[in-house]
Amino acid sequence: MSTRENGTKVAITAGQGRAARAFIGWSQDRLAAESGIPKRTIVRFEMGEGTPRTATLEAIRTALETAGVEFVPENGGGAGVRLKKYV
Repeated sequence: MSTRENGTKVAITAGQGRAARAFIGWSQDRLAAESGIPKRTIVRFEMGEGTPRTATLEAIRTALETAGVEFVPENGGGAGVRLKKYV
């Protein structure tokens, strides 16, 4: 299940993006291929340079979620990521 707020996906942070890639063992090149987002954009996002467009964040997030990552929203304990539990 995707993290949602008021029916829309909540944006992910640069740290969540890096952590998500690490969880599933993806390189930035792999994320670029899976998301359709140029690698240079992913590098800039993960370094916290600029503010990516909503469509860019959605493409990155969707690729990572499809690979099994679940994003945890800020809830007082900090935003995070985890792997989905498959039953």
